[in-house]
Amino acid sequence: MAVHFIASHGEDGAVSAKRIAEEFRIPPERLAKILQRLAKKKLVASHNGPKGGYVLTRDAAEITVGQVVRALEGPINVVSCMSERDDCPQFARCNLRGPVQKIQASISHVLDSMTLAELAAEPTIPLGRLVGIH
Repeated sequence: MAVHFIASHGEDGAVSAKRIAEEFRIPPERLAKILQRLAKKKLVASHNGPKGGYVLTRDAAEITVGQVVRALEGPINVVSCMSERDDCPQFARCNLRGPVQKIQASISHVLDSMTLAELAAEPTIPLGRLVGIH
């Protein structure tokens, strides 16, 4: 939400951490950790001073949702047992690994093909319409 807010309000200049924390009722300490992770991956940069705050390091159309998710959460994994380093005793004969890998690839593709600019432009869809409830 924080990076989406920065992308949506980029034309206003830098967005202060205080404004983001107040907007989403995020504890400032938690938000600081989120912004640090985004800055470490060079997705946002901080500017000091009276008009300081956070800005995107690139145009919102050049930053994917996948990059943001990986910066905050690490590798995108549907389940934790998908690597050969896993010590699951069923790993060698698991018949779900192939289908789960396809799901994993599809999720990664969607996240990597959607940009922050697209996300910022999308209107909010009522939950009922999203899940097919009318």
